[in-house]
Amino acid sequence: MSRPWAFLAGGLAVVVLAPLALIVFVALALLGASPAMGCTINPPSVSPGASAAPPEWPGRGSWTSEQVGNAAVIVSVGAELHVPRYGWEIAAATAMQESSLRNLGHLGADNDHDSLGLFQQRPSQGWGTSEQILDPRYAARKFYERLVKVDGWRAMPLTQAAQAVQRSAFPDAYARWQPEAQQLVALISDGMNIVCTSDGGEGLPSLDDAGLPDGFLLPSDPQLRAVVAFALGQRGKPYVWGAEGPDSYDCSGLMMAAWAKGGVQIPRVTADQVHTGAAVPSLAAMQPGDLIFIPGSDGTMTRPGHVGMYIGVDRRGRQYLVQAPKTGDVVKVVAVSKWSRQVAAIRRPTP
Repeated sequence: MSRPWAFLAGGLAVVVLAPLALIVFVALALLGASPAMGCTINPPSVSPGASAAPPEWPGRGSWTSEQVGNAAVIVSVGAELHVPRYGWEIAAATAMQESSLRNLGHLGADNDHDSLGLFQQRPSQGWGTSEQILDPRYAARKFYERLVKVDGWRAMPLTQAAQAVQRSAFPDAYARWQPEAQQLVALISDGMNIVCTSDGGEGLPSLDDAGLPDGFLLPSDPQLRAVVAFALGQRGKPYVWGAEGPDSYDCSGLMMAAWAKGGVQIPRVTADQVHTGAAVPSLAAMQPGDLIFIPGSDGTMTRPGHVGMYIGVDRRGRQYLVQAPKTGDVVKVVAVSKWSRQVAAIRRPTP
């Protein structure tokens, strides 16, 4: 079942279980993780292998409180085991596909053999006993243990990495959940104040020497290709309030100039651009060239003051945008995840 994502505004509430952060340092040679790597989690989750009632998470979009809570277990276990953030996204997307993030028991005639739990793991294939698999923390841990043994998993597309663990009859099914998994993981990570060290910052791949995401390709549609190529061609030029190019831009000036290259005239200022074209319902539904609006330094969720352009994904499926940020900065590419919690609107310019 498709689950369109609501606009992402604000953080997720969570019941605080204790006032102190928990710093988890676990030397896990089994997982191939560095003993020096650690994650700070606040509020603390229970220690690996323990059993306790999870925090209460509110529903988000079409995901229920139960489903978000199960995703939070997946994220917290990944952090405790020092699995990089990309692994959390792979695990969350896998559980979205396998169980809709529900801890499923035996479904009788509808069951797929002896598959159980969040990841539909099978006792007959060595995942553990039925009782163990139905413990979400155990199930998540077993998923990660197998994931990190997959050679080169960090460089694989999400669906390929998930399939290497799951051996599904539908190997391409996981890809559809990647944008939602990224968003849900980001919200949960922020809500739990998870900070990991020795993990490449946020786990995002670095930009290449040209300042573009690894594996990025321009859109094949000629109009969108012209729009995105122009915007990217302005990288490194300074932000100047009120500037429309060619030597400097402000945020909305860059959007107007780029779309002009595609033969579409859009309004000059952000306050008008936010009403242009057609509304896009979610980050997952974006196409290159779409305009993403956030409050910025002088706006609100109802009257956003800053805009960037979605440009596409890297080879792992992570989304990126180009923007003219602020005075003293230059036109640059950033990950959409940097904006995901404050998106006020997404618009698609039309002729």
